[in-house]
Amino acid sequence: MPDPSQDDLDLADELGTQLVRFFRAMAKTKSYMSKIGPDGIERAAYAILFYLVNNGPQRTSALADAMHSDISTVSRQSTMLVQHGLVERTADPEDGRATLLAPTAEGQRVFEENRKLRAKSIASMLQEWERDDRVAVTHLLGRLNDEFENFQQQNPPTSPDTDPADTAAPANTAEPANTAVERA
Repeated sequence: MPDPSQDDLDLADELGTQLVRFFRAMAKTKSYMSKIGPDGIERAAYAILFYLVNNGPQRTSALADAMHSDISTVSRQSTMLVQHGLVERTADPEDGRATLLAPTAEGQRVFEENRKLRAKSIASMLQEWERDDRVAVTHLLGRLNDEFENFQQQNPPTSPDTDPADTAAPANTAEPANTAVERA
């Protein structure tokens, strides 16, 4: 693969600047919301519920890996979800000694409610945009996310404490999606 041209590097630099702005805007949005939701659950725990709804039952270790988090954090957050009846523990059919976490019917309901709130927030924010622009940004953001995920798979961090997102934005702004706007 040839080295990128200066024009490619300049454009990538501008995209990086816009991503940092985006991460900061998301961090500011998150600061307006409490860390604990009205149901008493940490906002960060909703990322686990989101992942389980979209990817099916998972072991805690697989969740931690997928969420770029440590097992103790995922375990604490998933325990909170279990206590609130949003997630249940089931025996792993492949290994009876292990357990899987899976969303309950109530977890699915809460997920859908949060998803609707997020859609309403985004639709309100972008209501002045032309439909073609909303379609384009959705498509391009999907492609960008695919590229980030592919890059991360092909270039794993050299240390378990290194998050590839830390190189794209300040550490305090590159957190997993978990606010009402970001949930689901």
